[in-house]
This record gives sequence, C-alpha cells and structure tokens, in this order.
Amino acid sequence: MSKNVAIFWPGDYREEPNKWALPQVKETTEQLVRALKKLGRKPYQVRGFLRKPNEAIEKLGPVDDPAIGVFCHWTYGPHTVDGVVGKDSPLLLASNFSGTWPGLVALLNTSSCLEMVDRRHSRVWTDAPDWTKDRGFMTRLDEWCSSGAIRYDESELHYNAPITAEAAAVAGEVLRELRAKRVMALMLGDTSMGMINGYFGSRLLSKIGFTEHKVDQAWLINRGRFIAERRIEDAFKFVVDKGVKFHWGAEGAKDFTSESTREQLRMYLTVLDLVDEFGADCVGWQYQLGLLPLLPPSDFSEGLLNSTCRPEGNGDVIITSTEADQGNLIPMELMKRILKRRGLHPGVMFHDVRWGARHKGRFLWVLLNSGSCGAYAFNHDGETLKGTHSYRQPAGYFPIPGGTFAGESLPGEMTWARAYVKNGELWMDIGRGEVVKLPPKVRDTWWEGTTRQWPFMAADLGCQMETVMAHYQSNHVAVAYGNIFGEMVALSQSLGFKVRVLASGM
Repeated sequence: MSKNVAIFWPGDYREEPNKWALPQVKETTEQLVRALKKLGRKPYQVRGFLRKPNEAIEKLGPVDDPAIGVFCHWTYGPHTVDGVVGKDSPLLLASNFSGTWPGLVALLNTSSCLEMVDRRHSRVWTDAPDWTKDRGFMTRLDEWCSSGAIRYDESELHYNAPITAEAAAVAGEVLRELRAKRVMALMLGDTSMGMINGYFGSRLLSKIGFTEHKVDQAWLINRGRFIAERRIEDAFKFVVDKGVKFHWGAEGAKDFTSESTREQLRMYLTVLDLVDEFGADCVGWQYQLGLLPLLPPSDFSEGLLNSTCRPEGNGDVIITSTEADQGNLIPMELMKRILKRRGLHPGVMFHDVRWGARHKGRFLWVLLNSGSCGAYAFNHDGETLKGTHSYRQPAGYFPIPGGTFAGESLPGEMTWARAYVKNGELWMDIGRGEVVKLPPKVRDTWWEGTTRQWPFMAADLGCQMETVMAHYQSNHVAVAYGNIFGEMVALSQSLGFKVRVLASGM
C-alpha cells in the first residue's frame, strides 16, 4: 500500500456546525497525523470541509492514494460516498469517539451508506488522549496501513436464533395481517441530510408487504393554512392538560413561545389529515433541509404521532420515522404490530446511536435523537404525556423556533432492530437489551455532554461496544420496551430478510 495517505474532512451542508466542530476536527486530525507518521506513513490533507456532493467528487475523485475521513460531527453521507464510489483504493473512516458533536453518528451513517453502494472501507475509533498510546487503535491503524482493511471480531454476530412456538405463532399472525393488507407508508419527502442508506424504494419495499406513497412537503405549508384554529386550540389545551412541560422563553430560547408550539400542532394536524386521506399506516417525515427557513421543526409533531396519548387520537400510535428513514420505519412498524399482538404498549422509539461510556462495569450507549421518541418512554403510561419536556431546538440548526419532544427514558427490558441493504438484499439487525436508570449526576453529565434538549435513553444493547462500532449498519436504531426478540426474528425471516443477531453469549 502507498506510503502516502490522504486525510479529508466530510462536513455538514450548513456552515455553522462545521465551525462549531472545527477545534475537535483539527485536534483529531493532528492526532491522526502523528499516529500515521509513527507508522512510517506520509499523511497529507485535502483542504477544507466537503460540504456538498460535488465537492466530494471534485476533491476526492482525483485521489488515488489510501484515504481517511475524519468524523467528529454530523456529516452527510454523499460528502464522502460520491467522491469515492466506483473506486477500490483503501478507505478508512476515523472518529474521536466523543458525544460533544454527533461524529459517531456520522461515521455509522456514512459507513452504512458506503455499504449500500458496495464500496469497501474500514472503521477505526478511539477516545484516548494520545492516539499513539492506544495500543488497540494503533494495531488496527497499522493493519489498515499494511493491508488496506481492518478485520474485526465477529463472535457476537449470529445468523439465527432459537424461536419459541409462542413467538412463532405471534409472528405468523402478523405475517397473515401483512399479506391480507399491505402497509401504506406515507413519505413526506425523501430521506434527509444525505442518508443514502435510509431509502429502500418500491422495488425492495414491495417484497416485504410495504407500499410507499410520496407527498411533496410543500403540502405541509399549503394544507396547514386551512387547519381550523379551533382544532389547534383544542390540541394545545390537550397537550397542556396531559402534562407536557414547555420551556418557553428559557435562557437562550426567548423566541420559543406558545405560538411556536401552536404552529407545530398545526403541522401535526396537517399530517394527521394526510394520513387519513391516504389511508396511511405509518409516516416517514423528511423535514430537513428545505423546510428549515419555512416551518418550525417537526420534532414535537413526530413525538405526538408516536404516542398513544395525542390530540384527536384513537388510542394507537402512528409510527413516524424522523428524517424519512425507511431503515427505521420498517422495523418500527413491524415491532408495533408484534407489540399489539402481545398486548403490550405499541410505542416504538427512534434514536441515534450517539455516544456511550462504561458505568458500573458495563458499557451503556446514550441513545439520543431530536424526533420520533414517544411519551411512553418517559412515563410507561399510555394515557398521559407526563414526563415529556419541550425545549427549543438549538437555534444554530433550526432558525424558526419550535420545541423538542424530550424526557428521560424509564428503565426496562427492551428489543431493538434496524433494517438495511447489503449486496442489494434486505437485512435486519436485531438485538435485546436493557434501558438503564443512571444516577442523576451521571445522567446529567452524559446528557449535558451531548444535546440536552433531546430525549435521553441509556441502554445496554446486549453486545460489546466494539461489535456495534465495527459492524452495525446505521446511525439509527428502533427500540421497543419488552422482549419481542423471538417474534421479530421469526417475522423478519418469514418476510425474506436476512437476519443478523448482535448478542453476547448466544
């Protein structure tokens, strides 16, 4: 392999997040350069953040040397993929394993986007103060420098699991339900922010009993104008009476008012009407980036849709996948149907795999996402919205004020899943674990170290951290309270998914 190594910076489309993360990106790059030089390599940098797909094509396309992308904050998948697809030169994605900015989220998303287009690559990460002194990291980096790839332990990857007769029976009931009536997924736009891995399309969806119907997001603006003010006021009274704590006018959020929430309720009611018009079962909601300067963020609306306790509700959730991610929408809808057959609460949470650390001898992930986590996670009571907080979405990302749908997730047994595409085939990752209650001081340190305005879940995913970092094929994960693991494995297999279980001790 060539001694020369190109280092590049995938970026956010928006300038401000790139500026915020620049100190971490520079420090990480310096660490990486020192590590490469220690291994006898000659690193050089591709200048500037790659903020658009054409910049990736223009700047990475001519690079034939081995290349390393640095991930310390959120970056768009195409800002790497479009510059390296169609080539076979060694490619490495490197992260500083920090929760300050969602760099790990970007690494996992970009890796799964590369997998979607069959582009070979490897991943590496460390949280060491001095990368050159992290023996494990240096060993992996040396392996990549020598061979162009890194091999990871696969002992926690399993391709089958024992299924009880009871679980198989429930899965069979859901399968018959899907065959009797296809799932209608209402897609409000395509996937957002460059998540190539989040869009499957009709060719693959039709094979598993799903149909997508795309609706232009401009309808949210047009249809919203005709939502009766009385409906908005009734919805506003509902969420206040049901216990949502709104942090209007808080420090740093003076422009966040009750009118902001009313506008988010207007969006919620607009989507509710669209769901009714098209007979939709579930929703994929793009929102970003085009609506950023036009409407408040969709988070509060999405949180309500994912809750049984909601204005003009019918006692059921309408599964809503933020950022129109079909890789989460599919398992969320399947898990919802299994939960209902089991007599369990039908809520399924949508999260980012944001960051993690050890607590009392076990590794816990901080699952954190700005939308699509329902109220059940915060109260385990389908009749109330208590425990739900609405903070202003950070102004640097969202110029028009609007609130989040946040809270601390309660402890309990859980099952998680994610759908993805590999070699043109549908796969489903499935696992089981535990949502853990942290001591307040630890919880607050972790929460404040990420994004405090977003819903928080501390979770043991039932496998080692390195298994997730090396093999997991998304930045997103669907989480349901309760053990529906066997049912999810059986149903996924019956639908034609290739199933991969991530678990210790099987």
